[in-house]
Amino acid sequence: MAECESQAERVSRNWLKRHPDLAGDQISCQSVTSLPALPLRELAPGIHVYLGEPVQMEESANGRIANLGVVIGEKSVAVIDSGVSRRQGQELFAAIRELTDLPISHVILTHMHPDHVLGTSVFKEAGAEIVGHAALPAALEYRAQTYLDNLAELYPPQEVIGTEVVLPDRQVADRDIIDLGGRELLLKAEGTAHTDNDLTVFDRKTETFFSGDLIFRDLTPVVDGSLNGWLEWLDAAPAPMPRRIVPGHGEVAESWKNAVMPQTEFLTMLRDSTRAAIADGLPMSDAVPVIAKSLQVIANTWNSFEETAARDATAAYKELEWE
Repeated sequence: MAECESQAERVSRNWLKRHPDLAGDQISCQSVTSLPALPLRELAPGIHVYLGEPVQMEESANGRIANLGVVIGEKSVAVIDSGVSRRQGQELFAAIRELTDLPISHVILTHMHPDHVLGTSVFKEAGAEIVGHAALPAALEYRAQTYLDNLAELYPPQEVIGTEVVLPDRQVADRDIIDLGGRELLLKAEGTAHTDNDLTVFDRKTETFFSGDLIFRDLTPVVDGSLNGWLEWLDAAPAPMPRRIVPGHGEVAESWKNAVMPQTEFLTMLRDSTRAAIADGLPMSDAVPVIAKSLQVIANTWNSFEETAARDATAAYKELEWE
């Protein structure tokens, strides 16, 4: 084994040793063409998306809950998020091959969460450069073991066989540009918000904005970075203003207001309720159910609400008690 093997690669190898039913010749022999193509929707010329089921992974039969993007230029193709498993990555690869024979030059990972990043190995093997926020490698390495173990517990072997953690080759600390030939993608490393490694993508040609999980629609938002930072990000509309917004979950939006208004309402209520509980002197164990209950007035707006609201209340309390 190479001395420079990363922690994430070691985790993947050790995980397969512990789950021999998910390893073996079937990984290397499984043909991409033998799998169905992932259904893609064309939003604009050269812009295609897969819309995941807007529920939490525990409520999904296969974990395919995230929205994924495909952007086709004159010379090459970029994938924006790769899915929850090698199998989903293979089906996305097959779908791209039904659209074009151009090389897949880049996979852009919008953040660390497993529903967005665990199909990457398929494209890495095909020669794509993997791009992510500068903080993404550390975030993925720290969580790799948990992500792979949870995947094996949640879904049947045929869904997760051969899934690995792949780290980015190219890191974005501020801004970057990817040229696909006649089409430029503007990449921006955002401050800590949904996570500490959020990366957004803007296609200049069609004015399409891929937000990753900085924008949730339908699925209850998950605070895994900074509540205050996330609200600050939502309050500052991107420039130039996009014509369409592809969120990390839920339907594509045609205006910034429609994209972010429900989420902004949820996060604002979460912040205000948490501050009130802290001001009342409630310890976290007592405050969390009070905060979650206060959010019930908008519960019917969101999927997977109950457990996520309690988790968000905990995260908010831990952040805001030190204001």
